[in-house]
Amino acid sequence: MPGEHPARGRRSTERKGDVRERAILDTCEALLAQKGYDTMTVGDIAQGPGITRGALYFYFGSKQEVVTALVARTVEHLWERSRATAQTDEPREAVAAAMRRTVELWNEHGLVMRTAIDLSLTVPEIGELWSRTADLFTTAITAVLERAGVQPGTEPDQASPMARALCWMIERSFYHASQESRENLQKASSTCEHIWLVSAGLTD
Repeated sequence: MPGEHPARGRRSTERKGDVRERAILDTCEALLAQKGYDTMTVGDIAQGPGITRGALYFYFGSKQEVVTALVARTVEHLWERSRATAQTDEPREAVAAAMRRTVELWNEHGLVMRTAIDLSLTVPEIGELWSRTADLFTTAITAVLERAGVQPGTEPDQASPMARALCWMIERSFYHASQESRENLQKASSTCEHIWLVSAGLTD
């Protein structure tokens, strides 16, 4: 659950290994933009924090493990945003806040999110992380729909299936729009927000 992976930045002091691990993940994220997942190597990743390839293996056993850890760090922020959405009382404010926070995260880490989606079918650990993230966000959307008056339940016109459909609609829309421009991402967010409000009966 969201609380299982405490953010390293919350510690009052960071151990040297924590700082180095964060530098490895930061380098990996930069290399995803520069070279892409298939092209970058463990040696490339090691260069960023200034360590040897052998030293990197002290922290991660492979390039795939580094990317999985990077995805885990990123989706933790998504979990925090889904929690915040579920805890907001007024449905309209909850929808607006959820979309705003999600846009911010996609603007900051869109490449990591797209990589997670691309690898989710072939890397089981990433697939599990992404599936859990979708479940948590779906739960948050369900809570908003129910607060807006949508009937709880599992029938097609009830809150839970509607929330799951909204969750995957937002994922697909953001995935494609984030590859184009920030402007298009914002437009996609506005459209998804409108559909969410319509689904919740909040457009009157």
